[in-house]
Amino acid sequence: MNRKKKINETLKSKAKKANAKFHSSNKPKYLSKAERASIEEVSKDATSIINMTSS
Repeated sequence: MNRKKKINETLKSKAKKANAKFHSSNKPKYLSKAERASIEEVSKDATSIINMTSS
């Protein structure tokens, strides 16, 4: 019984890993706090430049 169970577990785990490769997640890429701050700063600068030129 144990041998059959172990074989089935390994086969199921291999099938699960193979299936997981086909499905990519929709999770966004991780951005560190410093990267988010720099992106926010750049976007603020861009909006301030746009506001200055449109005035």
